Amino acid sequence: MKALVLEKKNELSLRDIALEQDLGPDDVRIAPKRVGICGSDVHYYEHGAIGQFVVREPMVLGHEAAGVITEVGSNVKHLQAGDRVCMEPGIPQKWSSEVMAGNYNLDPEVQFWATPPVHGCTCESVVHPSSLTFKLPDNVSLEEGALVEPLAVGVFSAKRAQVVPGDVALVFGAGTIGIVTALSALAAGCSHVIIADIKQAKLDFIQNKLDVAITTVNSMKEDLAAVVSEKTAGKGVNLVFEASGSEKVIETMMAYLAPAGRVVLVGMPQKPAAIDIVAAQVKGVDFFTVFRYANVYDRVISYIASGQLKVAPLVTHRFDGVDSIKAYEFAASYPEDAVKIMLNLENF
Repeated sequence: MKALVLEKKNELSLRDIALEQDLGPDDVRIAPKRVGICGSDVHYYEHGAIGQFVVREPMVLGHEAAGVITEVGSNVKHLQAGDRVCMEPGIPQKWSSEVMAGNYNLDPEVQFWATPPVHGCTCESVVHPSSLTFKLPDNVSLEEGALVEPLAVGVFSAKRAQVVPGDVALVFGAGTIGIVTALSALAAGCSHVIIADIKQAKLDFIQNKLDVAITTVNSMKEDLAAVVSEKTAGKGVNLVFEASGSEKVIETMMAYLAPAGRVVLVGMPQKPAAIDIVAAQVKGVDFFTVFRYANVYDRVISYIASGQLKVAPLVTHRFDGVDSIKAYEFAASYPEDAVKIMLNLENF
């Protein structure tokens, strides 16, 4: 079948590739129609590795997807051919201890799309477990379905944070994950969110395209501490979501928290980062970490269908499937006005 293949670092091909696609009794076969480009996809393209995950042989890219079912396994009753669906891309081992405990995202043997050596979904057809395939309501578009994957990170982060209605949150990082985390915090009950970054184009996008209770701060030009003080009557925020992966931010984030605040570590620093333990102790800070997500896909779809999460504006750039290589070259240029780049595989 035709697929977008990362041959090796900095080399992409749009070509036929043989993929193992046996349909099991509990599986569904899906034709992907929309696939988002994630930062991890671009990182593999540019560097050929993320930590221990190294591209050693050709790999199909893409893990944020929605499509149409073309065939169902003999045991599948809740889905049928023709259903529009999105797919949770991480497949854990069926009876692992992590799965049995409900933490399947922590299964060390999880098979995650487009994570070497596992192929992704920028291709004509995929076979996927029906339990990780979710039907889209009629009022949720395929593009919105493909956004469920990054949104799941934000919703899971808000869930981990134990948001209390009326909380004020500070999000560091205005990239895609930072934005969806801010939106998820609001949907979960936060009364206001402050989002800080140094890229003005990202902040302008939030102000101009998203009609939500978010205050944007360019931390290179504005006094973030003063803004936090103003928005919280000098108390500090209840929640900090660290979504930038900046070691400097991690070192200084305690200063913005109210006593008994919570920190959710979403971003992944390139190297170990120091946390001011004493500053955290005297404020009684609780820490939570996020690795992907678990048990939130249905919640995300419900959020979108209800209108609580308005995510369609997050797609800022679109490319046809035949232009997938051009799309990745564009993504690798890191345009500041881009939030989510979406591939349309209808004419792949």
